[in-house]
Amino acid sequence: MSKPRFPRIAAALTALAMLALGGCGGTAQTAPPPVTAGAGERVVTDAEGNSIRVPAHPERVVTLSEPTLDGMLALGALPIGTTAGRGQSGVPNYLADLAADLPILGGIAQPNFEAIGAAKPDLILTDGTSINNNPPVLAALGKIAPVVYTGYAGGDWRANLRITADALNLAAVGEQIIADYDASVGAAKAQLAAYADSTFSIVRWQGNSASVILKELLPGRALEDLGLKRPADQDRVGRGHSEPVSLENLKSIDADYLFFGTLGGSSVGNPSAGGGTGVESARQALREASLVPGFTELDAYKQDRIILVDGSAWTSTGGPLLMKRLVADVVEALG
Repeated sequence: MSKPRFPRIAAALTALAMLALGGCGGTAQTAPPPVTAGAGERVVTDAEGNSIRVPAHPERVVTLSEPTLDGMLALGALPIGTTAGRGQSGVPNYLADLAADLPILGGIAQPNFEAIGAAKPDLILTDGTSINNNPPVLAALGKIAPVVYTGYAGGDWRANLRITADALNLAAVGEQIIADYDASVGAAKAQLAAYADSTFSIVRWQGNSASVILKELLPGRALEDLGLKRPADQDRVGRGHSEPVSLENLKSIDADYLFFGTLGGSSVGNPSAGGGTGVESARQALREASLVPGFTELDAYKQDRIILVDGSAWTSTGGPLLMKRLVADVVEALG
């Protein structure tokens, strides 16, 4: 007969209590030793300030978010697997030309641990747009390979890229990407000077309702970088995701110009529910929106200033490739 486990649990709890009492008594706490790199390794600092030991030259990297996939591709590297784009069954549509054939190892916030383990990665990159700093999930992933947490939902894409680049030992390449983006924005702003007094709204339409993209998300950051103004109701930072708008407040999505996209009827939890994302899907969504009371009364609709966009780029998240795409879309639409 096996021995009962309860005495062991009681002993463990007693030990923890003694440690806690020792801390209350003012005993000096010994700081954990610094993380040091072994042969063929480097130490990088993640977004949480943790020191992570990673391979000096990772060769089998898994990305578990849109920003880390985007950043890795921008750096000229290809992961061995990734997660599906938000509300999509494959990689984000805007990255399909670079990564359509990558194995899908789960969805946003839903990593497939078995598939990730079977891929035998030597490094896992993720961030708050996907796993959202979920300690049990991060701990489970950490048993498969080193995990570098690169940033937060609504965080600075540059900071996310810098940590991604550092983890891949490509920091100099990352800095060049940022410099190139800043230069392209400077050139684009000059082309858009005529729109200095106009306002621009970014809307995701799904089903029969709208959500707005605010200033902390990458499309909002792109407009701000380009010096384009937002309507008063959207001239603010949100909570790191699109913000639903009730039909009673539909007028709040209005602006002189309205960037309009969709992810179809799908969502993070149900990516197969009609998740069209491209311009044609946006066109269909606009037809559906025009049947909703009040939509055709919007000034942007009446002035024919609704700009149809790919929802996988304009109503989701990503990294430097997305930022480059957003700037190009604005210049093409307005320039």
